[in-house]
Amino acid sequence: MAGETYAMAGASARHNRTSLNVATKLDTAIRGTPCEVFIADMKVKVEAWRAFYYPDVMLVCPHPGDDHPLYRIGPCLIVEVLSPSTASIDEREKWLHYRDLPDLRYYLLIDSEKRHARIRSRELGNLGGKDGGKDGAGWLEQTLDEEDIVALSCGPAHTTLCLDDLYERTGL
Repeated sequence: MAGETYAMAGASARHNRTSLNVATKLDTAIRGTPCEVFIADMKVKVEAWRAFYYPDVMLVCPHPGDDHPLYRIGPCLIVEVLSPSTASIDEREKWLHYRDLPDLRYYLLIDSEKRHARIRSRELGNLGGKDGGKDGAGWLEQTLDEEDIVALSCGPAHTTLCLDDLYERTGL
């Protein structure tokens, strides 16, 4: 944060497969729209915290000025695949910062060790403002059960996700 750098180890095959599963599902959903899906190597800039992060997956729909070649500022969806070494950062530090992104509607946390995922969704009335800020007000959290299907809507992009979509070909 603010110029600090952190060493990052490579991710496991399961971590990569899970990220790819989500990105593939999203990429199919955005065809014919101006939205973009990024995986692993595109940064998100959190201006309020002067911080940059590399989410595992992010979905960005048209946002004024969001055309920098190395980062995006207006993701609608950020996905983090949790590994034992990164889970606490993803669940605490990144969440503290990500919720200050005005266009963020969804934060999906996927466990890489077992079939467990949670999604935090911003209530529509709190989009674009600080109402969903520091204390997490304006956000709803849902743990996905085996039968749950979550609908995602980002600008012109619409899709659904379930645990089978997330964990396909991961061995879980």
